[in-house]
Amino acid sequence: MGRSRKNYPAALKVKVALAALKGDKTLAQLSSEFGVHTHQIQGWKKRLLAEAPVIFSTRQSHAEREAEELQAELYRQIGQLKVELDWLKKRVGTAH
Repeated sequence: MGRSRKNYPAALKVKVALAALKGDKTLAQLSSEFGVHTHQIQGWKKRLLAEAPVIFSTRQSHAEREAEELQAELYRQIGQLKVELDWLKKRVGTAH
């Protein structure tokens, strides 16, 4: 059997990435302190820097909400059409 991957909670990722951004400690020190590989810390730090502007962008969150609402409406319509199609198939099948 293969080794399963270790999953870290989001709160720990943020804490480690912020500590890496501070620059008070080296990656090796952070790695030993948190028990996380240095490459993982670098990846979390890069991701935090890349995605931080999205957190403060209200337009992005508004657009995401609109997209989710549209998606929910489309799924509702698909479900309704499937029900109607099934009903019509049964209706046509009994007409013969």
